[in-house]
Amino acid sequence: MNEIAVQTQDFDVGAEYAALISGDTDAGAAVFFVGRVRARNDGREVTGLHLEHYPGMTEKSLQDIVQQAKERWPIERVRVIHRVGALRLGEQIVFVGATSPHRAAAFSAAEFIMDYLKTRAPFWKKEQTSSGELWVEARDTDQQSAQRW
Repeated sequence: MNEIAVQTQDFDVGAEYAALISGDTDAGAAVFFVGRVRARNDGREVTGLHLEHYPGMTEKSLQDIVQQAKERWPIERVRVIHRVGALRLGEQIVFVGATSPHRAAAFSAAEFIMDYLKTRAPFWKKEQTSSGELWVEARDTDQQSAQRW
């Protein structure tokens, strides 16, 4: 199983979870997070989202953050999928999964990876709204969350 993927196609959460835990009998905990395109952001009505990335640099960045998570917590497996391209409301954007012998490490590793994705990973989001398109910046709350690590 590849630990990271940057792709345009959707993913099957059930299949990703099954692959994450397949044969992993050392892990007593498996957690995952799925991010989706929502209809409202910062008081704006969102009609769609377009995600861009820098091929090669983005994958390297994701591999680095996975490695950092493994160095901080006793993680058995990690899976990160981030979609790029045009996405409609309700579509899946990201999957972050982690397994560990204990739940605290799995939760912390997944949250650490998500905080990194929201603040430092080389993805650029452009929202389509009822009043036009605009680039989305990282929120102050996302920055604050990332600082705790």
